[in-house]
Amino acid sequence: MLLGVNIDHIAVLREARKINDPDPLDALFFVKRSGADQITIHLREDRRHINDDDAQKIISQSQLPVNLECSMNDEIIEKVLALSPHRATLVPEKREEVTTEGGLDVLKYFDALNQTVKRLHQAQIEVSLFIDPSSETIEAAHRLGVEWVELHTGLYANIYAMLYANLARTPHAIAALRLDRKTLHIKLEASIVELENAANLARRLGMKVAAGHGLNYQNVKRIVAMPAIEELNIGQSIIARSVFVGLESAVQEMLGLVR
Repeated sequence: MLLGVNIDHIAVLREARKINDPDPLDALFFVKRSGADQITIHLREDRRHINDDDAQKIISQSQLPVNLECSMNDEIIEKVLALSPHRATLVPEKREEVTTEGGLDVLKYFDALNQTVKRLHQAQIEVSLFIDPSSETIEAAHRLGVEWVELHTGLYANIYAMLYANLARTPHAIAALRLDRKTLHIKLEASIVELENAANLARRLGMKVAAGHGLNYQNVKRIVAMPAIEELNIGQSIIARSVFVGLESAVQEMLGLVR
């Protein structure tokens, strides 16, 4: 299984003090040396972490493929076309959210997505859609002709955290607080079945399957066990771990679990 390391949270730390350190560009060497397969960054409309200069330097200097997450905003897509990353992953985006809380509504925005995907393909940029694990969404993604889908694992991660770590703070997790442990276990297993069914369907339709959101050193094992998923994109937990052990060691620890 491939591992993409999302380095956004290095920029989050920099922006907390509005200074020049740490520089996300410095992560490229350590992620490459650790044995990871991809660099992932998210160029948000509000530029709350990765900015245009970061994106340009990372894409031009990375020895690993760069997966650039972005919204369908016209200004952002123009930036992506100019930057020409290896892959563009289209994600939903809300200004007020702490992190992306769900997958793209592919059915609602099908026509707009169709135009955006065509523009990216014309520029020879591989396209992935960050989506919830439902058959309708998988089938719609297939009709759009994208090479990849990335399954949103947030529901699974939130329920797992409520059961085993009591750390989740998202709307899904807050609702889960009202459920007993037996019900949470049932919901956890249902979320795993949902992810596995979606991954299998996407593979049958000829798309490659990635997964990500909320994955960490504790919960990743159930996702790794799904043969149809061939790539994980993980950021926050790796960067958090790197504070204590260093980035290279943090990535290698995750690789040990993933592979």
